[in-house]
Order: sequence, then structure tokens, then C-alpha cells
Amino acid sequence: MDEAAAADDRGERARARRGRGPGGPPGLPPDRPDRPTEERAEALKERVYATFTGLAIVLVQINNVEHITATRATLTLLVGIVAISAAGFVAEVIAHLAVHQAFPDGGQLGRMARVSGSAIASAGVPLILLVLAVLGVFQLEGALRAASIVYLVTLGLIGWFAVRRTHVSWWKQVVALGILLALGAGVIGLQQLAHGH
Repeated sequence: MDEAAAADDRGERARARRGRGPGGPPGLPPDRPDRPTEERAEALKERVYATFTGLAIVLVQINNVEHITATRATLTLLVGIVAISAAGFVAEVIAHLAVHQAFPDGGQLGRMARVSGSAIASAGVPLILLVLAVLGVFQLEGALRAASIVYLVTLGLIGWFAVRRTHVSWWKQVVALGILLALGAGVIGLQQLAHGH
């Protein structure tokens, strides 16, 4: 019995080192044992979508900083993130209708709202930085650059912790992270092209 308890304790410490503890690593939603694994995966996916979108919006605004105000920049980011969150919710409802041939019930709608709402959390720190620029605490360009760094660090951390949770050797994790970063850079480039024209 003592050996089983010790093994459980070692397993908990190993999960905590890999970022699976109750608090979870920065950028990743905390593991919630009361939420199904599929729901947590969907919430993380929505957060990644929103992070890419927010980063693209911020990068385009940096390139046009002399033509926009801090208020406009803040509202643009807020509307963009709320829009992608709403789009995620509508997509969930449509997919449910198409697959199950029925409207989602209250519990299912609640799950969809939680999943799509997690996208809004990705803009928390960048929005605070832009609000501080509105209040005159920061220059707009500095706030936008800081927001872009927050988004890039968030994406990097999500990729790193996702790769770390795999059970492959360290060099395969490094290769996988490099591939994820290259793909992420490609997505950012495409989004900048789309938002910039």
C-alpha cells in the first residue's frame, strides 16, 4: 500500500514538472479534471486560433501605427478577438446540427460557450497594454510591440509544453518544436498578408 502511494506521489510530481499540474504552465489553460479531455483540447485549440489572430492584428497595427490611435487599436483587437470567439461558437452549433440533426441542449451549449469563450482569455494581457496606451501610460507603438511579444511568447510556450507532453526522445521534441515554430511563422505571414491588404 505504501509503495502504491509513493508511486502515485512520484507520478503527480512528474506531471507537475511536465506542466500537467492544477495550475498548468503559462499560456495553457489549467488542467481541470472535472472537464473532459476533449473539451480541454477544444478550448486550447480556440486559444491558439485567437492568439494567432490577435498577433496578426497587432502586427498589422504596428506597421500602420502612425495612422491609428490607441483607442482604435484597442477596439480593433477587442472586436477581432470577440469575433473569432463568436465564430467558434457558431461553428460548434452548426457542426452539432449537421452531425446530430438536432439543436444542442443547455449543457451542450454551455460547453460550446466555455470552449469558444476561452479564446477571449488570449487577449487579456495585450488588451491591458493597449488600454494603458489609451490612458497615456505607454506610447502606442511600445504597447503594440509589447503585445506582439506577449503573443509570440504565448505561442512558443503552448508549442513547447505541448511537445513536452509527448513521450518521445528529447531530440524528436526539439525537431517537432522547430516544425511547429516554422508552421506558426508561416501562418503569421499569411495572416499579415491577409490583414494588410
